[in-house]
Formats: sequence, C-alpha cells, structure tokens
Amino acid sequence: MDNLNLRLMQEQMEKDSLSEYAALSINTLGRDKKEKPCDIRTDYQRDRDRILHSKAFRRLMHKTQVFLIPEGDHYRTRLIHTLEVSQNARTIARALRLNEDLTEAIALGHDLGHTPFGHAGERALNGICSLGFSHSEQSVRVVEVLEKHGEGLNLTVETRDGIRNHRTSGKPMTLEGKIVRLSDKIAYINHDLDDAERANIIMANEIPGEFKDVLGTTSQERLNTIVHDIIINSQGKNEIIMSEEVDKALFGIRSYLFEHLYRNNIAKNQEAKAEQLICYLYDYYISNIDKLPEEYINMMDSMGESKERVVCDYIAGMTDRYAINIFQDVIMPMSWRIY
Repeated sequence: MDNLNLRLMQEQMEKDSLSEYAALSINTLGRDKKEKPCDIRTDYQRDRDRILHSKAFRRLMHKTQVFLIPEGDHYRTRLIHTLEVSQNARTIARALRLNEDLTEAIALGHDLGHTPFGHAGERALNGICSLGFSHSEQSVRVVEVLEKHGEGLNLTVETRDGIRNHRTSGKPMTLEGKIVRLSDKIAYINHDLDDAERANIIMANEIPGEFKDVLGTTSQERLNTIVHDIIINSQGKNEIIMSEEVDKALFGIRSYLFEHLYRNNIAKNQEAKAEQLICYLYDYYISNIDKLPEEYINMMDSMGESKERVVCDYIAGMTDRYAINIFQDVIMPMSWRIY
C-alpha cells in the first residue's frame, strides 16, 4: 500500500465519522511555514507528536503545579496536570465525535510556557517585566519561536489558537479548543483538591455539602459526574456546555479552593521566596545580559528581540530545581580551589 494513502484514509475517516462541528484536519488553516504533508499522519497528529517530543514538554516534569517542590511521590507536577487535562479532554472529544487528535495536541501544549514555581513565578515575571507575562501567551511563543533553537514547531493555526485561549477568558475558535479550556479547569480543580486532602490542608468532611451532593465525594465520582454532564449537554450542539447545576458546583469548588488552598498560608508559605528568587534572577540577567546562554543572545542579535523578552524566555523555561541551582550559583560564593 502506498504510504500516502494512510494519511488520505484517515482524513476520509474523519469526514465520514466525525461530527459536523468537528475540526477536520483536511480543513486546517495550515502552518505559517508551508511543509510537505506527512505520508502517514494528519496535520493535527503531527502537531501532537511535535509537542510531545519537545524539550519544553519534558521540563514540565519538574515544574510546580500547586505545592512547591513536594517531597511526596504522589503530588501532581505540571506534567501530570497536563496529562490529566489531555485524558479528560480526549474522552469528551471522542464521545462527541470531535477531533481527538487536535484536542490532544492543544491539551499537551497548553502549559508549555509555564514558569517555575507555578503561578507564583508567573506573577513575579508579570510584575517585574515591563512587557508583561502570561503563561498562555508564553506557551504559544514556545511553539512558535523558542523550540528548535528559534525555528519553533510550526504548528497549525488551530492548535496554536487552542493553546493561546485555554485561559478562563479565552475564546477558542474550535470546539476542540473549548473542550481543552474546560478540561483544564476540571483537571486542576479536581486534582488540586485531591492533593490538598493528601497534604491535610483540606479535609474531605470540610468540603461544602452542596458541592458534594452534586458532584460526589471522591475524585473518581467528581470526574465521572462532570464528564458525563458535559457530554450529555453538548451532544449534537455547536458548543461545549454543562448543566447549570454542575457548572455552579464546579465553579463553587473552584472558589472554595481559592479561599482555602490557593491563598492558604500553610500551603503557600514558600511562594514569597519563590517570587523573590524569580525577581532576583530577572534583575541579574537584565544587568548581566552576557550571562545568558548563547542561543538567547543570538535571538537579540539576529531576531531583534528585546532583552526583557529574552530574559523572560530564559527564566520561564527553567524548572524549579534549575532556577534554584542558578540562583545559588549567582548569589553564593564558591569555595576557592586550585585547578
């Protein structure tokens, strides 16, 4: 069989089997730089694979989700969060006969631009950099510019749009992007609550009964309820929606987490230090731009990037432990020795 037929067969299968509201890979708005089509994979499958094999994706393993550098083996990292978002989103997309490949690509890429130390790092960079900083925009910058030494991953318009618009105020252009936008909230609300219970920050019996009555009392029950509700209420519609009851309960728990976890002094008592560390590194590299790795200096010379943006790029790409190690190297005197 001619390999080219494998991609054509998959594109035809999408046309024959997916919903009228699905984003078909054959109808993609394309890439900024034209490429020869793959002889096996659709365009959205290529996007997914490029993200999965990127360096930024691998670094998510050592970036904070909620608890900074947790010692326990079972707390979520940014990578585990991403995988849980992907799984929830794919389940919904498959049930609604939407494009699972596009959904997965967006989900795997949505947090590539996240800083070390989670949202504490994001707040620090946004506060100190005059250009501002948003992890959703940085995720797009990673795939457009930073990966592959300035070449980027050259992803499709639809994948990049979904990554950019996964934030709460975002408005994705595809239903697949809307699934990821909602699945991101479902994942972090559910697993952050689970981690908070594991850390004894929140006790299961403290969660308001009005939320448990609707969604259930366990992680499995909550996910099962929410995913089923989305599928049932979105079936055959050009929208991704929940019932009013489940929507109110889900975002009620989100508000509860902001009050009792995300702003909890015990859970977040190290975040001020993390923010100070990020700010110190930013000031250090702005004043010592020659200390940046060569590829970042080249971005200023060959691409006309500002030093503020490049310094943000470098710091945002750090893992938690790398940022700590660099900070120690910068501020702590080393023992003198004869080489």
